[in-house]
Amino acid sequence: MSGKSIDHAFTATENRGAASDPTHAGALSFMRRRFSKDVSGTDVTVWGVPFDSAVSNRPGARFGPQALRRASVIFDNDPQYPFERDLFEALAVVDYGDCLLDYRLPETAHAKIRAEATEILREIGFLLTLGGDHSITYPLLQAHAERHGRLSLVQFDAHQDTWPVAAAADGSPRVDHGSFVKQAVEDGLIDAATSIQVGIRTHAPDTCGIEIISGEAVEEMKSAEIAAKIYERTGGTNVYLTFDIDCLDVAFAPGTGTPVAGGPSSAKMLAVLRHLKNLQLVGADVVEVSPPYDHADVTAIAGSTVAMYVLGILAEKKAG
Repeated sequence: MSGKSIDHAFTATENRGAASDPTHAGALSFMRRRFSKDVSGTDVTVWGVPFDSAVSNRPGARFGPQALRRASVIFDNDPQYPFERDLFEALAVVDYGDCLLDYRLPETAHAKIRAEATEILREIGFLLTLGGDHSITYPLLQAHAERHGRLSLVQFDAHQDTWPVAAAADGSPRVDHGSFVKQAVEDGLIDAATSIQVGIRTHAPDTCGIEIISGEAVEEMKSAEIAAKIYERTGGTNVYLTFDIDCLDVAFAPGTGTPVAGGPSSAKMLAVLRHLKNLQLVGADVVEVSPPYDHADVTAIAGSTVAMYVLGILAEKKAG
């Protein structure tokens, strides 16, 4: 056991380097990163948003950040496949913990998420958020657009999330997990002409001008072809990537609030992500993991692997 340590999330003295915790033990930060509220000098901050009060079907995604952290311990210090490297040799990453939200006042959650994300983004280059239902992407887009300007949205999802936005009692937009994209387009946070949705297997009244690669099309296309479509659509612009775990077929992601059969495998979508290493990514999230409906952490493992791939892409860029 010489040279080994445990509870790296608390005992680490810097933000780079692999942990050596036993896979079955130790503090459960995301990929054993150091827990810290000090994000200065880091390349990426991982942050949890445990919110699921804007779902239209099954709740439980408030437990998503916990499940994604727990599942991430399978990345146990070996060079990460398929990146063939310790991601944290070049990439400084901390786990910021979770956003504190008042469960008695869910209507205040989006403003709190936006404010805290804005504060984090003042200090670091990249925020990787673990959700939470998909409505949290709306305040995250607000915070990222404030820093980077209007964004291109690359959305992996079974749903378009472009349903009409109702008004709340005070007249403000009532944004939920099925309407956040429409509101983001109307607010000018994202450019529909350079945005794309992948894996869509439901119908909404409005596409908002966003290109769609349907579930049927995904089945027929190769991963490199899907990636080429994404590159063509985004055209070198700043990209925010959001991955709703229900993009995957229910066989690969049963633990989610609004599952839709007929989707792609985790292998297919991970291959697409691998091809996106040259996107101008400025932020990302993984959402809608709902552990109460999961089995043997199948969904959480898929979601944590998506998040790891985002870090892998960033690590390759940083390493040059």
